[in-house]
Amino acid sequence: MTSDAVRTAGLAAVLATLVLVSSVAAPLASARPAHEIPVTETERADLSQPAAAGWEDVPASDVALASAPSGVPNADDTTVETVHVQAARTDQRLFVRLEWDDATRDVSADDPRTFADAAAVQFPTNASARPPIAMGGPGNKVNVWFWSGATGSQELLAGGAGSTTAFQNPAIEANATHSGSGGNATWALVYSRPLNATGENRTALQTDGDLDVAFAVWNGSNGERAGQKAVSEWHYFPFGPGPQGPPYETLLWTVAGVAIVAVVGVTTFGIYRTREGN
Repeated sequence: MTSDAVRTAGLAAVLATLVLVSSVAAPLASARPAHEIPVTETERADLSQPAAAGWEDVPASDVALASAPSGVPNADDTTVETVHVQAARTDQRLFVRLEWDDATRDVSADDPRTFADAAAVQFPTNASARPPIAMGGPGNKVNVWFWSGATGSQELLAGGAGSTTAFQNPAIEANATHSGSGGNATWALVYSRPLNATGENRTALQTDGDLDVAFAVWNGSNGERAGQKAVSEWHYFPFGPGPQGPPYETLLWTVAGVAIVAVVGVTTFGIYRTREGN
């Protein structure tokens, strides 16, 4: 092989390496662990309403739901299989938006035979340890943001199933809308809370670490209430540094650079050997 042929082959190898690395690096750089729900940092302060324009710029995560393990009658009879979750944080508040399919708007619980639609977001009170998913435990409690179509929002503390108590001075706000009809109808709900809200057993939101979070939805028209609910596994909000973002991308491009240098080195060595042979 002539030196020109070797140079041409080397250039082709470098270009092929660049194409391969760029095609692999972009998806990997944007990939996230399965249970991570991204939190968008924003300067907008008008996200408290479900239809606020700012939500269009916030990515949504599809969180799977399943019937909660419970001893109540019909505990395995739930209808909501997915809740779409968005999260955004300003320098003052955390906003969490939930949206799920529900053909009926159930907002009355006046009749003992009727139940209201409801939803909840659950956080550990101590972010350093993951509590039991079913409303925490006596030594590892959870902070619950609860909303009902009949009663509005509540901030609750729980240390196990059936142990919920309400905060005397709740710090959360919630706004919900039901839109559409039939199979296209949905609930959209936004919770918000100041980052600096403090108090005993209240989850700290001013953190640089990951924060565990879980979700629950009740479909009132299906008779769902109390332990008969659709729930998620633990997920987390990545408030701290993680494998995604600039450090991870830097690592990928470092690997790409090493690969290119290796190809150039092999090509140069091939040219040298060719010249020696001549």
